[in-house]
Amino acid sequence: MVTRAQARYIRISPRKFRQVIPYVAGKKPEDAIAILMNVKKGASVYAIELLKSAIANAKRMQGVDVSGLYISKMVADCGPMLKRFRAGSMGRASMIKKRTCHITVELSELSKKQDLKHAPVAQHTEDVKREGRALRQSAVKDKAVSKEAAARTKQTKEPKKTPPARKGKG
Repeated sequence: MVTRAQARYIRISPRKFRQVIPYVAGKKPEDAIAILMNVKKGASVYAIELLKSAIANAKRMQGVDVSGLYISKMVADCGPMLKRFRAGSMGRASMIKKRTCHITVELSELSKKQDLKHAPVAQHTEDVKREGRALRQSAVKDKAVSKEAAARTKQTKEPKKTPPARKGKG
């Protein structure tokens, strides 16, 4: 059975909150709270409160063993942006976007066959890691190809001819 807790319109950037998710994905909620208390990120405060809320939601449901829960999913989605203006250069106004996020945590029960070591880690985190790896590899390949192309063009280019000197008056 899945227990869910949501926090909406939190005044922190989703990008900053996503830095905390890999620390706790797939862990027991009690262990995750202990880990987050030692993480020096502002997002950890919101994550701790949300995990406590999810545990309380699980306790209210009948037939759920709280000790057998693990964090199956933790997501930080973008919320609405607060738009503010600040004086910019040359008398202009520049916009400041104060970002908010919606955070969702899902706790699932471990089956008797399933061990916590083999609990599924948040799929989103694995996808992000895989995409980042692919981007880095393609960037390295592109860099190597561009170096080869630059070397070829240097070999085929003829030396520049200097323009004739101008004859001045006098």
